[in-house]
Amino acid sequence: MSDPVILLSSDAFTDDERARVMAQGPTVAAVTPEARQALPEAVRQGIRAVANKAHMPFDGPQMDLFPNLELIAHFGVGYDAIDVAAASARGIRVTNTPDVLNEDVADLAVAMMLAFSRDIIRGDAWVREGTWASGRELPLNRKMSGARAGIAGMGRIGRAIADRLAAFGMEIHYTSRSEKQTPGWHWHGNDVVSLAGAVDWLVVAVVGGEETRGYVSKEALAALGSDGVVVNIARGSCIDEEALIAALEAREIAGAALDVFYNEPHVDARLVALDTVLLQPHQASATVETRRDMSVLQCDNLAAHLAGRALLTPVN
Repeated sequence: MSDPVILLSSDAFTDDERARVMAQGPTVAAVTPEARQALPEAVRQGIRAVANKAHMPFDGPQMDLFPNLELIAHFGVGYDAIDVAAASARGIRVTNTPDVLNEDVADLAVAMMLAFSRDIIRGDAWVREGTWASGRELPLNRKMSGARAGIAGMGRIGRAIADRLAAFGMEIHYTSRSEKQTPGWHWHGNDVVSLAGAVDWLVVAVVGGEETRGYVSKEALAALGSDGVVVNIARGSCIDEEALIAALEAREIAGAALDVFYNEPHVDARLVALDTVLLQPHQASATVETRRDMSVLQCDNLAAHLAGRALLTPVN
């Protein structure tokens, strides 16, 4: 067997995904910094590429374990777990898997909004538990169609969400670095407080990382007001979670629908206890089709680099 040239740095890969990576070249798995340090020096010297997944951090000191490392191919659109600046300083390329998951993420954002507004989860329980049959009617809910929606981050995913919400007759507001070509939508620059003050639903779709840490601030939540709902399909770090919990507990906002959290999968118990919060297990891109496409794109980047061809989706 040839010496490995690809490092599998995560245990989050499925069997199919792992097999797809292994088809690109000789592979070794080391999913913790300690395991990477323990690899024989000759193995570390031979590693040219890393296949990374989930939120497994990969920083400069870990890169230095592999002196001939050339590429970190990440599975996912968000790559905030990778120190891209450190990679660039070492001449290491980074790729991600954008676009192939836009539709699924947008679908889940709208699904969470509908589930929250129409109390879908409690309605299901009432039928299953016999509450409805006992003569109790589900309380009246809130209408989503025609409301005002704010998209914090009008990138590719944000645009896919906005397009769906426009079909519900919703008034669309958004933040972005530059104004987009949009059909009468309202641009708020990069001012999320202004955005929050203009809408009923605040959908967070900004990229993760230090630049957007706490982007939805205490001030933004206050501007959203007592009828407002926060929807987060971006990263848990994009919202000031302490401020969010305080606003929810004080009923200063109407609720939240969250697919991502600060310390996932260990969700703050205060969020779990609230009946005004819809919780999901970071499953926005979790369909068979999209996860397959993400894996294929990751491996296409690996194959391109190892063959000396241009990368498909470079980050740096």
